[in-house]
Amino acid sequence: MEAALAQAAGTIFVPMAQSTPFAERRSVEQVEEGRELAPKFDEHGLIPVVTTDFDSGEVLMHAYMNAEALAKTIEIGEAVYWSRSRRVLWHKGATSGLVQKVREIRVDDDQDCVWLRVDVQGGASCHVGYRSCFYRSVPFGPAAGGPLVFEEAVKTFDPVAVYGDAPNPTKL
Repeated sequence: MEAALAQAAGTIFVPMAQSTPFAERRSVEQVEEGRELAPKFDEHGLIPVVTTDFDSGEVLMHAYMNAEALAKTIEIGEAVYWSRSRRVLWHKGATSGLVQKVREIRVDDDQDCVWLRVDVQGGASCHVGYRSCFYRSVPFGPAAGGPLVFEEAVKTFDPVAVYGDAPNPTKL
């Protein structure tokens, strides 16, 4: 099941006898040119993830996965992340209904970054209520130092109505 899902999503999934479903990183050639999924997690056990809309290519969010979140994403075909602020697995949409259905999973050349291409159920990915977490642009060049520019003027949903009094994951 997991192997079929991963192959359908454009990723090679190699089960191992050990507790992790990922291959051990043995050589540069294996990591860069091989068919084994051997992700490189950082010193905190995390790997960055960029998530985009499958059809439009729009960047929806950036998050992190630990090994369990990546394995679960591959297994169920829905985005599961590691919440650094709450320190728990985070099945995107479990609370809000804004599930990210995975259409493709890619890894970069040295397998230290994941790219998810998803269909967004409910039309939004940002807990603030916008479609994308990247709803503001930063002025640069001659406009440098100016205020952030809202590229999305209307929220897709009301976060208070969806999340109620749940704690905000943004930490100062």
